[in-house]
Amino acid sequence: MNTPGKHSTSLPTPRKIRRGCSKELYRTVKRLGVYIPEELIKQGETLYYKKVIGNLLWIGENISNRKLLADWWDETVSAELAELWQVDREALSRAFRSAFGG
Repeated sequence: MNTPGKHSTSLPTPRKIRRGCSKELYRTVKRLGVYIPEELIKQGETLYYKKVIGNLLWIGENISNRKLLADWWDETVSAELAELWQVDREALSRAFRSAFGG
């Protein structure tokens, strides 16, 4: 039987992922300093959640590398989210990195 070691982490649950995505985008919007309607925020959370679920194994392997995860977010999520929210992608990326710590 494989039991996790003292310092190994298991993959997060879908609930934990959804909550994490929600918190990260909430902090990003606050740092962005623009009004985004609640409905668009919900759509953005769903978009982000689906991207995370699609790359869950890679994200799990790199969970402790915030810079690498923020780079992944820039490449994978930021363009679609900026288009959805109709904000500048660069400003969105800076706000996310500030909120996420990467």
